[in-house]
Amino acid sequence: MIAGAVVIDPAGYDNVLLSVAGHGADIVYRERMPVPVSMWQPWAGLTGGTGSARAHFFANPAVEFGGRNIAPLICYEQLIIWPILQSMLFAPDIIVATGNGWWTESTTIVSIQQASTVALGQVVQRAGRFRLQHLKNWVDLPYAGTGWTRRQYATLEQ
Repeated sequence: MIAGAVVIDPAGYDNVLLSVAGHGADIVYRERMPVPVSMWQPWAGLTGGTGSARAHFFANPAVEFGGRNIAPLICYEQLIIWPILQSMLFAPDIIVATGNGWWTESTTIVSIQQASTVALGQVVQRAGRFRLQHLKNWVDLPYAGTGWTRRQYATLEQ
């Protein structure tokens, strides 16, 4: 199973995807681009502040999960194009898009993320490198006790 979580330490935090199995959980992905200003505050360390999300720009554009090469996108990464384009360089089989939407219940943020992810999948398909095989519906999954996450994925065929 794959799940979203937040890893917190005194200097800040990472939004991550975990591989959860009977032996425990392993981090398989660290968010490359948190929301600037509200989450990612690179100046915080310079001013003595703490609590900023970390950005792992080039760390893991595609990861192995369950024998498949996945292109993970967390939250804000679904709204900008460079993370998915970077991931496509690694020929993923699946796009996995997740976000912590519990606090957005009375807004359209989750539907905007969903539409953006579908559009990004279609851009990748039209680029001719992949064919969008099928697109599953969004499902609610527990988000490490902090609310709910939404996950959507599309299987891509080379």
